[in-house]
Order: sequence, then structure tokens, then C-alpha cells
Amino acid sequence: PEAAEEEEEPEVKKRRLLCSEFASVASCDASVAQCYLTENDWEMERALNSYFEPPVDESALESRPQTFSEPETCVDLTNEETTDSTSSKISPPGNIQPEDGSVFSFITWNIDGLDLNNLPERARGVCSYLTLYSPDVVFLQEVIPPYCSYLRKRASSYEIITGNEEGYFTAIMLKKSRVKLKSQEIIPFPSTKMMRNLLCVHVSVSGNEIYLMTSHLESTRGHAKERINQLQAVLKKMQEAPASDTVIFAGDTNLRDQEVTKCGGLPNNILDVWEFLGKPEHCRYTWDTQMNSNLGIPSTCKLRFDRIFFRAAAEEGHIIPRSLDLLGLEKLDCGRFPSDHWGLLCNLDIIL
Repeated sequence: PEAAEEEEEPEVKKRRLLCSEFASVASCDASVAQCYLTENDWEMERALNSYFEPPVDESALESRPQTFSEPETCVDLTNEETTDSTSSKISPPGNIQPEDGSVFSFITWNIDGLDLNNLPERARGVCSYLTLYSPDVVFLQEVIPPYCSYLRKRASSYEIITGNEEGYFTAIMLKKSRVKLKSQEIIPFPSTKMMRNLLCVHVSVSGNEIYLMTSHLESTRGHAKERINQLQAVLKKMQEAPASDTVIFAGDTNLRDQEVTKCGGLPNNILDVWEFLGKPEHCRYTWDTQMNSNLGIPSTCKLRFDRIFFRAAAEEGHIIPRSLDLLGLEKLDCGRFPSDHWGLLCNLDIIL
């Protein structure tokens, strides 16, 4: 009997650890965690998907491949080689940032850190894009602690501010040579069920005062009410920034167009950058299950989840959005994309 107990104990410990890990990520009670894990054969990714991402089109996720078998609590991205072949697979950039400071560029990307499959190679892929485009600012969503540690090592030319330290969270990366951090703030969403908040930083770039904001608004169709409340909180915060400052929000909004309409649309002085640039078709959809096979969803679902909102400074003309492009469209050597979302690269003109 003692031998049997010793054999069972590792499994019991493993499940207790899984419950604790799930509860931390999902910000829920251990009993809720146990319920979801039990229903999903104690497979962490399946259970988290079940909790956060019910089917987009009812049964769309039912045939998602169940490849995750063990919670990789010890994923250590920092041990990865710093040389890789990923960058050779990336298409050359259309617009390299000029050196005269006349362009301000940023990337926003939900990097899907909750999917631990091929995470080291996918993280290298994301870093290759950062190296290639060298944006002034990077807004990230679904960052997990090991991914953040990896970024701090690989992207040492950036200062990284995070919206949390455990579970999964957002981050804003500032290029040290170009962007001066003045202050930072985290605005909680009191009714969130998914650990969501609004991360804000106040910076100075080429003499321009800019408020930068990112968030990962509540996921799934069933949480539209909370998502709209969060959107209204974002827009309120954008309005409260000093009139003399430029304000940029970029992140995974999970918004459907009708939800923006339902909350009364954007305020007159806040624009959606994609709409402002003439609704370019090439970067309309940032979540596209037809093109992106990472989730293995058989049905086609195309949505503009990742959005950029912009409020110009009162003295107009200092900073103007110029272009928008998708990133992450090339498969890596592992056969997967860096994320289930495409990233967005935005260039803005700075009138010197």
C-alpha cells in the first residue's frame, strides 16, 4: 500500500500544481480550476481555452488538435540560442524607419503566450521582427513571465513595463535611445473575469508628449457587455490625457464592429487608425483562421480584433498616422506562425 501511495503521490502533486497554475492564470478559485481541468483531461491549454475562449462560431474549436500534454511550468526561453534562422524567413520590410527622427513607429501584437507549443521558436520569431523593424514602441498582449524574461534578455535595447507579473498580462516596450519614460500607471477593470486591465505610460519622443496605452479586452462573444464597459474606460482615459499630448491606444480589443456602434462609436476627437487610413484591405483582419493555422480551427473566422485608437494633440499636425501593415504572416521552421494573431506595424509622421 505504501508503494502504491508513493506511486500516486506524484500524480496528486502534479494535479495540485495544475490547479494552482490554472487558478493563477484564470484568476479563479481552485475549485473552478479543478472543474475545468477535470473536464479537459487535465490538459492545461485545453482547459484554459475552455475557460477563456468558448467557440467563436459555436462548435468552431471542437476539433482543435489536443497536442498539449504537460504544463511546461519550467519553460525557460532565456536558454535559447541568440542566433536563429527565423529572420531569413521574414519578408524584407517595406518601410525601414529613417534615422532623422521624422517617423515614429510601433508594433502591437497578441503573442499568444498561453500556447506553450513551439513557444521558444515562436518567441524567436517575434524578436526577429523587432530586430528587423526596430520600432520605437512595442505593445504586447498575452505575455507570460518566461516570455517576458526572454524579451528582457533578447531585446535589451528596450525598457519593458508590464501590466502584471504573474499569470498572463500586457507589456509596453520602449526603445531606450528614442523614448523617454516619464510615468506609468495600471488602471484596473473592476468587473473583469480574465485578469484584464489598462496599462498606460507617459513618454516623450522627439519633443512630443505621448500617452501610450494597451489592453487585452475581455474575450469571447459572451462577454460583450464587459468588453464594451472596458472600451468605454479606455476611451475615457484617452479623453482625460492633457490636450497638448498625443494619445495612442493599441491592443487586442476583441471588438466586433457592432459593439463599437452599440457604445455610441468613438468620440469625435478619437479616430480608429485603420479607418483613418482608408480601411486598407490588406490589414483588415488580424485574427484569421483561414490564413492562420495555429489553432487548427476548421471553420473560417475573420475578425479585426487588434485595433489602434489615436487622439491628436490640440495643436494638430505634430504626429500623423501614415501607414499600417500586418506582421507574422510567414510560417516558422516549426510549421507554425509566431502567434494566432497577426501583429500590426504602424508608422506615424512626426512634423519636426
